[in-house]
Amino acid sequence: MRGTVVAAFGRSYLVEADGGPVITCFPRGKRSEIACGDRVRISSTSPDQGVIDAIEPRTSLFYRSDAFRQKLIAANVSQIVLVLATSPTWYEELLNRCLVAAECAGARAIIVLNKADLPATVAALAELEPYARLGYALVPLCARDSVAPLQPWLQGQTSVLVGQSGMGKSTIINGLFPDARAATSSISAALDSGRHTTTHARLYRGGPETSVIDSPGLQEFGLHHLVITDLDAGFPEFRPLLGTCRFANCRHLQEPGCALDAAADAGKVARRRLHAYRAIALQLLEASAR
Repeated sequence: MRGTVVAAFGRSYLVEADGGPVITCFPRGKRSEIACGDRVRISSTSPDQGVIDAIEPRTSLFYRSDAFRQKLIAANVSQIVLVLATSPTWYEELLNRCLVAAECAGARAIIVLNKADLPATVAALAELEPYARLGYALVPLCARDSVAPLQPWLQGQTSVLVGQSGMGKSTIINGLFPDARAATSSISAALDSGRHTTTHARLYRGGPETSVIDSPGLQEFGLHHLVITDLDAGFPEFRPLLGTCRFANCRHLQEPGCALDAAADAGKVARRRLHAYRAIALQLLEASAR
């Protein structure tokens, strides 16, 4: 049988069989490289259980990694929905890293600013305006009241919601899929952070061509699986300048004649985005040296 992984719980998975039921499946062997959204081939071992024999070719894989392991988030997605909020504070470093991962995965990225009914919305939108100028869709909403502004962006897409804990991903899921009853929690004002309520990735169907994957909250997003020579292509505003530096092997760090540095000096590239690139590049170089 063939099916789609609709939930990932460590080493057990819920697989929605094509034209059949949802059954609990386990991978063969000790290692598991299966992600929510994967298309798989399975063998039944009982009416409600089976084993995953193989993963079918993926159109995309969205994941993060550190020096020791990879954390698969979702497979076969066409769109990354980065959920930010006016409270708690969102991290621009995390936003930039998720955008790079989306670009490298070949997936469209949109930015949602949740809790747009709060007074901090005007300042937050101004801070995000440079990303809108880069071509990323910016969707303000208050998910507690309505998710209608987001719905047109989801039609015909397989999307994954990504963001820090407390940004309101579960509230968005509940608004899109009232039967989901995803757990939500309050924000810790003292810590300026949310509490983890989503512990595993789960796929929800919004129609024949529309799916949304909810994922656990993040506090960091490692990119150790990238190589520095591919990193600059993850910044779309850099692409027209690539190959125009004085040196063909320019890594855009401290080399003389760097076209990105000149563009930042001229205001054509945001200096903070160049700083974001360099922070990731230095981390990749340090990891490579180790």
